[in-house]
Amino acid sequence: MPKSEVKTSLLDNMIGVGDSVLLEPLTEDTFLENLKNRFDHSEIYTYIGSVVISVNPYRHLPIYTPEKVEEYRNRNFYELSPHIYALADEAYRSLRDQDKDQCILITGESGAGKTEASKLVMSYVAAVCGKGAEVNQVKEQLLQSNPVLEAFGNAKTMRNDNSSRFGKYMDIEFDFKGDPLGGVISNYLLEKSRVVKQPRGERNFHIFYQLLSGGSEDLLKQLKLEREFNQYNYLGLDSAKVNGVDDAANFRTVKNAMQIVGFMDDEVELVLEVVAAVLKLGNIEFKPESRVNGLDESRIQDKNELKEICELLGQDQAVLERAFSFRTVEAKQEKVSTTLNVAQAYYARDALAKNLYNRLFTWLVNRINESIKAQSKVRKKVMGVLDIYGFEIFENNSFEQFIINYCNEKLQQIFIELTLKEEQEEYIKEGIEWTHIEYFNNAIICELIENNTNGILAMLDEECLRPGTVTDETFLEKLNQVCAVHERFESRMSKSSRFLNDTTLPHNCFRIQHYAGKVMYHVEGFVDKNNDLLYRDLSQAMWKTNHVLVKSLFPEGNPAKMSLKRPPTAGSQFKASVATLMKNLQTKNPNYIRCIKPNDQKAPHIFAEALVRHQVRYLGLMENVRVRRAGYAFKQPYESCLERYKMLCSQTWPHWRQGSRDGVKVLLTELQIPPEEFSYGRSKIFIRNPRTLFELEDLRKRRLEDLATLIQKIYRGWKCRTNFLLMKKSQIIISAWTKRHFQRKKYLQLKSVTLIIQSYIRGWKARKLLRELKHQKRCEESATTIAAYWRGFQARMEVRRLKEAAMHKHAIAVIWAYWLGYEVRREYRKFFRANAGKKIYEFTIQRIMQKYFLEMKKKLPSMSPTEKTWPPRPYFFLDDTHTELKRIFHLWRCKKYRDQFTEQKKAIFEEKLEASELFKDKKALYTNSVQQPFQGDYLEISKNPKYQKLNGAVEEKIVLADVVNKINRANGKVAPRIFLLTQSNFILADQKSGQIKSTIPVMDITSVSVSKQTDGLFAVHLKEGSTAAAKGDFLFTSDRLIEIITKLYRTIFFKTNQKINVEINNEFLVQFNQDKVCVKFIQGAQKNGNLPTCKRKNNRLLEVTVP
Repeated sequence: MPKSEVKTSLLDNMIGVGDSVLLEPLTEDTFLENLKNRFDHSEIYTYIGSVVISVNPYRHLPIYTPEKVEEYRNRNFYELSPHIYALADEAYRSLRDQDKDQCILITGESGAGKTEASKLVMSYVAAVCGKGAEVNQVKEQLLQSNPVLEAFGNAKTMRNDNSSRFGKYMDIEFDFKGDPLGGVISNYLLEKSRVVKQPRGERNFHIFYQLLSGGSEDLLKQLKLEREFNQYNYLGLDSAKVNGVDDAANFRTVKNAMQIVGFMDDEVELVLEVVAAVLKLGNIEFKPESRVNGLDESRIQDKNELKEICELLGQDQAVLERAFSFRTVEAKQEKVSTTLNVAQAYYARDALAKNLYNRLFTWLVNRINESIKAQSKVRKKVMGVLDIYGFEIFENNSFEQFIINYCNEKLQQIFIELTLKEEQEEYIKEGIEWTHIEYFNNAIICELIENNTNGILAMLDEECLRPGTVTDETFLEKLNQVCAVHERFESRMSKSSRFLNDTTLPHNCFRIQHYAGKVMYHVEGFVDKNNDLLYRDLSQAMWKTNHVLVKSLFPEGNPAKMSLKRPPTAGSQFKASVATLMKNLQTKNPNYIRCIKPNDQKAPHIFAEALVRHQVRYLGLMENVRVRRAGYAFKQPYESCLERYKMLCSQTWPHWRQGSRDGVKVLLTELQIPPEEFSYGRSKIFIRNPRTLFELEDLRKRRLEDLATLIQKIYRGWKCRTNFLLMKKSQIIISAWTKRHFQRKKYLQLKSVTLIIQSYIRGWKARKLLRELKHQKRCEESATTIAAYWRGFQARMEVRRLKEAAMHKHAIAVIWAYWLGYEVRREYRKFFRANAGKKIYEFTIQRIMQKYFLEMKKKLPSMSPTEKTWPPRPYFFLDDTHTELKRIFHLWRCKKYRDQFTEQKKAIFEEKLEASELFKDKKALYTNSVQQPFQGDYLEISKNPKYQKLNGAVEEKIVLADVVNKINRANGKVAPRIFLLTQSNFILADQKSGQIKSTIPVMDITSVSVSKQTDGLFAVHLKEGSTAAAKGDFLFTSDRLIEIITKLYRTIFFKTNQKINVEINNEFLVQFNQDKVCVKFIQGAQKNGNLPTCKRKNNRLLEVTVP
């Protein structure tokens, strides 16, 4: 629909008939034709009054966008085209504004789109209700509960790739503002038999395939699973993969949804362990074994699967193995234990798998309810959404189909009752006379099934509870006895002779005439499925596990709570659940969505008429339409009716100033509609026949065409007149501007001519005045010029006379000056000849020196103190000057270089200079130390935490800190020691512990001895009689000998102002205790690399081998 087109009613641009109540004529064929016509045009929704019929399109349609949500928000139900959003909005507004609890009942067979419809309802309500952090969290939890329940409760069937195999009813709770507070979910009859067996072409529940496809390798290893589906007997292999379904992505979605809903990580892990255990139960195989007494028993073939299951569940393997092999029956004070044959063992295995999965699903629902339940205690408004199985008619119908169809009978019963009640209440409210409506009441069918004495469920429970041999055949015999005369019950074995020869009805079956048609049920399995028996040994085994979740799922296994009372049957439990559901629904205002599957191929654009006709019949849609049409086919508020049809009456068009009801009366009177075709309610007009409504629509359509023509005529006239006036106005403006332009141009031309004439006249007058002034000026200047020339002539004559007089005087002065000069030169000539040589020499020498210094400026060497070059002398007489100048330049250059040093660098160079004076050309090791800077503190005592204690013991500034090797005085062996030199002492400490071994004042050191070789051995001689000299002198080796002795030498000098003796010789004496020992250096092969080797020869000789 174009954006510019605004719909105000579902009657606008209608494809087919949007509301089937208005269908004329009303037959099953026209009803189906209308559905097909709308389906072919992608109109999948059709109304029956307030009931929405939804036909599954099997494709994505662009009708669920946020824009559509806004379009249907707060709009009247019949205002726009039929849509599920209209029903959801009507229910939500009734709940919010009228304080009426609502329920939305979604029914239809498998594959009709019930689950998707419930999702659309919930998503619409979530979109239109309030906002806020808490509200959004509640909405997100409610929406995310769907993926979790679908994973564990849905499966792929022949009719639907995502079929709900359980019934779900969710109560969404709202506060007084209409904001969601939480919700409560109820589940009904999970199809747990699917866990152990699936029909051909169908799959087990989604979670098994999602776990194997999407679980990580670590997770599968933890759960002891293999990724291949064919490894598990419980998984149908013929349809393990579904086109268009990504099980791995869905598994990630489910885990994320569980986190959002509120599951803890350990809870998710426990759930997956139970799922894995159920999957692996199917792989347990049994083999027969005969006992001595002739009884058959069973044994597990491969116990590896059993072991892994027990590891997953924290179970003792022997306990579970016994539970699969034996059955204990208790009666009062007696216990009887019997063995299980192979068939019974397989039955026990499958029963455990079904019960374990069913209880896990129930636990999941309860756990979700804990998370999404409303926290506040205030009064709540409730909207219920029921998504439950549709009516099922298969080739082989069993206990599950019987229970499902019973539920649908109850829903149909309440649907008819509530629909009639709603119609009746509206008629009474509007003051319209209510007439009784004839319809089929299916209470007789419900009574046949649920009667407490003669009902089928009651007899099934009675048969299950009675002693003796109980089989499906005995149950059928009982039905044939009790229900034979019932008009809706059929069986060939009954007393009624009507069906004795009915070959379409096998002997082991019975048939019930449901409201949707006849359904034949096979009694095979009815008793077992109703008993839902799980051996007590298995319950007790499950209770004994260490698995927290499994233990909580089997409370009856607790010996302290053990009861001999038989648990309720599946039929009685479901009957009670349905009764509770019906009671709940009757307290709420109902809203219905009837889902229809258009074809069995799950393909788009295919409308199988026979299949749809069958669904229309068993959904009772035609009967629903007839109930809606029994009174009045169409009703509408007076305001809407008048607004829609007021153009049909000249009195109401275009504006009606009085009441809407009066306007509608005037309108219908002028149109001459027979009075029997309508009735006036208090707020609505009721139209009996759809033909009358369509006649009004035809009149309105023709009138709208006339009005459109009139509007077009008026609009075109207005547009032409407006265009004419605009052109006229434009012409006037253009004319005015043109005239203005030409007048302005003419004015500018006249102005230009006038200015030119004025300029010429002014020029002529100026030139005339100039000529007169010039003539007058020339006359005045002529006399002046003549007088000036005369005075000039006289002046020149006077000047000539004065010059001649001056020349005479100048001649005399010149002659006198020349004479005096001659006399002076004659006298000076005698003096010059005696002193000229000396003056010339001095001048020459001065010029040579000046040239020498200027050339030296250009030839000076670099500023490096080590630079040795110097320009050659140009003259021999400058030899001393050249040498002195070189010396002065070098001193100046050294001073400049020294000025660049910091105090620290000066100290380093002073130490290097000291070392040079002590060792240069004396000690072979010296050359290696020249390039190495003296660092002093090599151990970084103050920063190293290892020496924190040692640093605390030393209070003075550390001059040098290094590790040296101390030579033992007795045997010559070496030991590493920390050598610390401070301003007053040198200290020896243990390298590992940092403990101080010796402290020697530097004043007690008398001299130091070293060899001339490249070794690092040196002796420290102590003052005799001092405390430190008790054991004698010290011998050390170090690669930094030059630095150590230099710093020691300077420290002692600064402390005592005396220089110690540094002896450099290959033989020197040391004092060891009371003995004088000669230290002698010899060259030889080294065992310890470059370290000198010391060997005590005798009491008087210590040989040191150096390289």
